[in-house]
Amino acid sequence: METLNKALLASEIIKERKAINPILFEVGKLTSITDYFLIASGNSSRQVQAISRHLSRRMREEGLKAYGVEGEQEGHWILMDYGDLVIHIFYKPVREFYDLEGLWIEAPRVDLDEDRMQKV
Repeated sequence: METLNKALLASEIIKERKAINPILFEVGKLTSITDYFLIASGNSSRQVQAISRHLSRRMREEGLKAYGVEGEQEGHWILMDYGDLVIHIFYKPVREFYDLEGLWIEAPRVDLDEDRMQKV
């Protein structure tokens, strides 16, 4: 599966569990770590954990398995590594504190608008 399509699929899956303010960054030209960061948050640790578990299950159904998952036990900041896509799911106050959007301000954002996604 093409990396952008994988990232868009993940963004749709997290919305099924009411993820807050998902943002997709193209970071491949700025770092060798990955091609895309998907950042979202939940209103509680339990919601963050639910988003992560749902995403993991649905991605496996699509034949995509994470190389690693960190932070799921606590549910404050869960990092899911899919190689060319890294997903950060935050408890909302933790997301505001770490401000990854501010750290990666020069990274282009990918439009997650519903109309655009249907065209991909």
